[in-house]
Amino acid sequence: MTSAVLLRRLLPHRRARTLPSPAAPGELVAEAVGLRVALGGRAVLDGVGIGVRAGEVLALVGPNGAGKSTLLAALAADLAPSAGEVRIGGRAAGDWSAGELALRRAVLPQAAALTFPFPVAEVVRMGRAPWAGTEREDEDEAAVAAAMAATEVEAFAGRPFSALSGGERARVALARVLAQRTGLLLLDEPTAALDLRHQELVLRVCRERAAAGDAVVVVLHDLGLAAAHADRVAVLHGGRIEAAGPPSEVFDARVLSRVYRQPVEVFPHPRTGVPLVVPVRQGPHRRPAPTPLPPAPPERDNSPSLTGP
Repeated sequence: MTSAVLLRRLLPHRRARTLPSPAAPGELVAEAVGLRVALGGRAVLDGVGIGVRAGEVLALVGPNGAGKSTLLAALAADLAPSAGEVRIGGRAAGDWSAGELALRRAVLPQAAALTFPFPVAEVVRMGRAPWAGTEREDEDEAAVAAAMAATEVEAFAGRPFSALSGGERARVALARVLAQRTGLLLLDEPTAALDLRHQELVLRVCRERAAAGDAVVVVLHDLGLAAAHADRVAVLHGGRIEAAGPPSEVFDARVLSRVYRQPVEVFPHPRTGVPLVVPVRQGPHRRPAPTPLPPAPPERDNSPSLTGP
């Protein structure tokens, strides 16, 4: 018996659920209105409003502590706001049951941890649990296979999840989210543990899901990845959205320099035109040239004269 089947048997009886329909291109899939979240007595988000539309990749960027992960958790309805509202699929997030939410949004947290040594294929298959008992349960095997192929984890399908490297675990966790096949993907720093090749792979997958009609929200620290792959970018600063829009409009040197407290330059890529964000750095440190020594006095010739005086 697989772990996914066992998990389904352990779940309590669930009432019939209305399965979601695909959103129309550009349709508002999720939104936050006047969002305020306080943690530890401090307002982590204050007055945030943003919408996520079908067919787009929205990147959340900003310095550490700006509120990116908190906003993602609020959009996922995993974190209740102290003020404002989050809507998913046109309804207040709190009006959906946990099972109904799991059919409409999939969440990738920053870190994935499992206590039991489940094989990789079983971890990915866990993403199909929300569809148990529905007419889409028949898609399970195809969904798992497609997700593992997209993230390039088929080669270690039988290995224990706990035996993987950090980057391999990150890709397996993403495969689980993809296998869930929801219309809204919420990914928190999915590229943090990955090498260059797999960073690009993950963002290409995000673009493919958006092209297929899904809405994708991704927290990124790499502004280059955000500029190259996101349709829209929201720059968070101090719990608020400092700027939002296409990367070509939002990535302004003055705004980014102030938000990150680091001078940057922004210029278009010479081939693609995509904004490139580069920190302003001093030139390489050069040691001063040594002071030239005075010329040595001419040597005296003390050899005997051959011609005489």
